[in-house]
Formats: sequence, C-alpha cells, structure tokens
Amino acid sequence: MPLSHSQIWSGLDALARREGLTPSGLARRAGLDPTAFNPSKRLGPGPAARPRWPSTESLAAVLDVTGLSLGAFAALARDGGPAPTTPLLGMAQAGRDGFFDEAGFPAGEWEAMPLPAPAPERFALRIVGDSMLPLYREGDTVIVDRGETRLRAGDRVVARTRSGEVMAKVLGRRTARSVTLESINPAHAPRTLPLGEIDWLARIVWASQ
Repeated sequence: MPLSHSQIWSGLDALARREGLTPSGLARRAGLDPTAFNPSKRLGPGPAARPRWPSTESLAAVLDVTGLSLGAFAALARDGGPAPTTPLLGMAQAGRDGFFDEAGFPAGEWEAMPLPAPAPERFALRIVGDSMLPLYREGDTVIVDRGETRLRAGDRVVARTRSGEVMAKVLGRRTARSVTLESINPAHAPRTLPLGEIDWLARIVWASQ
C-alpha cells in the first residue's frame, strides 16, 4: 500500500526525532534548505490547501545521510508519528527578523505545536505583556489565521508593524489611512497607526485559556 501524504511527513518527523534533530536540522544535515521540511511547507496556500510532497531527491538525500533504507523508512512512516502541528513562536521573538517570509508567513526555526487540523495560513504565538488582561495572560498561546481577510471591528487580532512590533489587540476603527488597535486592559490606551506602518493583521481563531 502506498504511503499517504501524512505518513510521509510523519515518517520524516519521526526520523528527525530518532536522529535527535528538528525537521529543519534534518534538512540541513542532508544539505537541503533548512525550511524544506517546515510544517508551513506541507500544504499549499489558499483555502484549498493542496498537499505538498517532499521531492524524491530530498527524501533520497535524507535516507543517505541517516543510513536508512527506503523500506525501513516506509515502516517508520507506517508506525505512525506525531500529531499534525502548526508553527509556534513567542510573540517577542516574532518581532525579530528572520521569522517571517516576505508574505508574512512563518520562516526559519519555529517550534511545533500539535493541532488537529493545521492549515498553512495558521500559526501560533505566545502572548507577552498585560494589555489584553483579563482575556489573555502572559504565556497564553493564540492561533492566528493569515488567510482570514474579512476582519471586522471588534475582532481579536495580532498585528505586526513594519518596525517589528507584534501585539495582540482588539481591532477598532479602520479608515483608508489608519487603523485603531484597542486593548482590553483599561490601563493601555488605544493606538491609532497609519496603514503604512502595518505589516499584517491576523484574526485570532483560538486561545489556550
């Protein structure tokens, strides 16, 4: 029986764990782009989210450097692997360079958070600060959906500015020139930013409270 899309990726994840590596570390050892096996690369963009498969060349390179036969890899993949995951990063780290590509999607070294139904437009961030108390506390995890473009006033969102600031807020008034981001904690005043200063806005679709 041929291996399914999820089995192939589960096999690569299991092989990385066996070698004491992350999927990125396994790709690097095989001489591949470190992002080749990232969770964000496993499904295509857009609502259809078509499966993306690792190339035969990349799989052959991994088997070569780990000394695993194709049959042994197939057995490893069929034994089952970890649950599907979504990329996870601390919100403070998310403001630094190297964690997002030009389109604003995860890149580089992220953690992996188990998720029953991951999607390429979704990733997880850990809350920092107290501006969203009592709803979100420091250390809580939120999942945002970059594919959701129908944002409305009152939506809970994460905003990233072009200067690298990342914050969880409530979306307030939007105009052709600016957007207002509101806090739940009354100790933090609303912030109105020119649209040109906003890198992206993403709606929060899940939180770990």
